[in-house]
Amino acid sequence: MNASVVIERIVEDGDNQRIDNFFFKRFKNVPKSHIYQLLRSGQVRVNGKRVNFHYRLQAGDQLRIPPVRTPLTQHSQQQKKLPVSFVAFDIVFEDAALLVVNKPSGIAVHGGSGVSFGVIEQLRAQRPELRFLELVHRLDRETSGVLMLAKKRGALVELHRQIRSGLTEKHYQVVVKGKWSNSTQNVRLPLIKYMTAEGERRVAVATAKSPLSQGQGTPKVMAAHTLFKLVKAWQNFSLLDAELKTGRTHQIRIHLAHLGYPIVGDDKYGDFTLNKQLARNQSSMGQALGLARMFLHADSMKIEHPLSGQQLDLKAPLPNDLRAFILQLERAV
Repeated sequence: MNASVVIERIVEDGDNQRIDNFFFKRFKNVPKSHIYQLLRSGQVRVNGKRVNFHYRLQAGDQLRIPPVRTPLTQHSQQQKKLPVSFVAFDIVFEDAALLVVNKPSGIAVHGGSGVSFGVIEQLRAQRPELRFLELVHRLDRETSGVLMLAKKRGALVELHRQIRSGLTEKHYQVVVKGKWSNSTQNVRLPLIKYMTAEGERRVAVATAKSPLSQGQGTPKVMAAHTLFKLVKAWQNFSLLDAELKTGRTHQIRIHLAHLGYPIVGDDKYGDFTLNKQLARNQSSMGQALGLARMFLHADSMKIEHPLSGQQLDLKAPLPNDLRAFILQLERAV
């Protein structure tokens, strides 16, 4: 429980943020219904006046924050007591507005779904001096590579505008099962999200036989476009450059699986028999091909710096395990 009224002056990092979103981020464990009740009742005030939840805070505003109920469950208390092993992230780029890291595979970008400390929580804990730090975009847990965070709200808003407008350029390195033949291939296959009978969220190409969300009616169809370029093909595998033209959830994974070229190591949409064999080979340290995770790496991202307008070409080196798999493929020829 926040037991007393606080008057807070909004600084640059809070400029143009909707007031309800301000409270959601400040009081993460508080139900949204309670935040809206505080706004409707007039307990939250800006410059002494009542505002609705659409109000956008301005630098210099005097915000009245009333006492807020913040229930701490036994589960969250236990989580706070658990020891946390922090990761030393490789920094790709950093200045006053941006922090770009080379995210390792196996780490979620944010907490949730049983994960207490994702990348954002770890970086906030490691860098307590930063008043503002938010994810600009996301990567799947098993995907490594370029991950961008904003250190100023203005930078976050501008980068989101660039992403929505298609002004950024994102490239991934991916190894697939099968011998890819086309040097360049545009794939435009719309996607849908749905829920499996077991309650797991999945994505699929939208076709007449597409699965429907359980009890949620017809799912929304989302346009999705990926440009694939062949880097190198072996007898049974291919290395591709995948450029995202749209940024849908699991887009690259779904497009490739639908075309019959599943990503090596993909545990949702891949060839599970092949994945198990590669994992066994990796653990045995033998001469056969071995890989313990999905071969999908966010290789590079081109953007305009959100404050200076300078063109940035951000690159993350291929991790050692993926580089070793490429060497294995070369030796197996």
